[in-house]
Amino acid sequence: MSTTATLVAPLRRRKLPIGLQTFRQIIEEGYYYVDKTGLALDLIEAGKYYFLSRPRRFGKSLLLDTIKDLFEGHQDLFKGLAAETRWDWGRKFPVIHLSFGEGVLHSREALAQRIGEILNEQQIRLGVQCQNQSIAGIFSELIQAARAKTDQRVVVLVDEYDKPILDNITDAAIARDMRDGLRDLYSVIKGQDANIQFAMLTGVSKFSKVSLFSGLNNLKDITLDARYSALCGYTDKDVDTVFAAELPGLDRDKIREWYNGYNWLGTSVYNPFDALLLFDTREFRAHWFETGTPTFLVDVLMARHTFTPDLARLVASESLLSTFDVDSMPVEALLFQAGYLTIDKVRRLPGMTQYTLRFPNLEVRSSLNGALLERMSHDPARQSDLAPRLYDLLLDNDFAGIQTLITAFFESIPNQWFTNNPIAQYEGYYASVFYSYFAALGLDITCEKSSNAGRLDMALRFNAQVYLFEFKVVELVPDGRALQQIKDKGYAKPYLGLGQPIHLIGVAFSKTSRSVVGFELETLFL
Repeated sequence: MSTTATLVAPLRRRKLPIGLQTFRQIIEEGYYYVDKTGLALDLIEAGKYYFLSRPRRFGKSLLLDTIKDLFEGHQDLFKGLAAETRWDWGRKFPVIHLSFGEGVLHSREALAQRIGEILNEQQIRLGVQCQNQSIAGIFSELIQAARAKTDQRVVVLVDEYDKPILDNITDAAIARDMRDGLRDLYSVIKGQDANIQFAMLTGVSKFSKVSLFSGLNNLKDITLDARYSALCGYTDKDVDTVFAAELPGLDRDKIREWYNGYNWLGTSVYNPFDALLLFDTREFRAHWFETGTPTFLVDVLMARHTFTPDLARLVASESLLSTFDVDSMPVEALLFQAGYLTIDKVRRLPGMTQYTLRFPNLEVRSSLNGALLERMSHDPARQSDLAPRLYDLLLDNDFAGIQTLITAFFESIPNQWFTNNPIAQYEGYYASVFYSYFAALGLDITCEKSSNAGRLDMALRFNAQVYLFEFKVVELVPDGRALQQIKDKGYAKPYLGLGQPIHLIGVAFSKTSRSVVGFELETLFL
């Protein structure tokens, strides 16, 4: 009896659209494309005015360019996509596409000049000529002229609507000037309602309607609309199907742990830039974080003496996440809108909605904590050297070495940081530094683990072992309270069923020397 082997054709690999934002180029040149046209059509069919906030490098520009080609009727580009059979290709609409992605502007005059250039480019592209002189006048006339020429209402798409403000966010006066200049431009959209078929603005931040959109209060904000959570970004299904040819040789669970997890009340997604760079380099790295995490963000967290363990479990109301403005930047809104935190849980109360936030994935958790450590020590090279050593010491269970290493790190923090930090005398500060040190390594950490007996400061599960930490601040000499509390409160009980060694570690910090003065250990072998 003979058998015949079944030959399986290898999956076809395509070019990776790294950094590409032009829909036509991606389709015509055979790049991978994740079909978002069905969701785009859902938007178009359901309403007229939209606003969407997503972090940088999430595909917002590509989304708008796709919508542009859809309204312009380029049927040949949509072959095989969801829009091919759903769109009326007999109608074509004039599209005004404004983008502030290019260049950096630092004055109201420069902004006015750039807006004038953009509007002039649109006049040339649409084959019309405007006579008005003011920005609002030109924009208004452009919409009217485009409709008159084509006998179709106009589509208005604005990409990176907030970039001129964010580029100056550390200078409140200039940022306010930019905000006012943009408000003058965007207010035209509402006034031209009769001539507009569809309008959409996208950006990173969600400025309050009072400050920037007071003249455009008819926008429907779909940032937290579960139906459109995956409008930008790649879903697990996208990774498994569209990019199936890229997966061999990569640990699928590790891909998910490193890069998945961004959520806006619906389907969780990957940052496209992360996924594409992983498929290209075949290396698990902080691809997105390394491309432009603003020093401003780290500065704000440091200036407000943020308790870093709280970053993994912040609670915020819906209104707080929407209060971002030049003069009001809550840490919760800043981190959420920039993509460093995402939604974990939702609690709906009478009259309000409450969100619990978390780090989206391993990349963000480890990288942000690493950046905070570098700022604390003012010596990035030293921190980069100490972190890998901590990992090696944990592998060897070298607790004396760990104590020496942690002590060295605390001693590397400049004295003025303690002087200017009102929480430096409290356990929370030391727990914060300790947590960030371990979190920067991407380890499995839980802070203030709750049990029937109380709350443990920090639990670490690593290398088939459990490490339970309790922190105490003492005047100078350790008194054994930290270790004793772990035992008295029975913090080890939830882990007894694992059958793993459990290390009880009491760490004492001196309020005087501002460093580790006690490191008591007891191990339970089960």
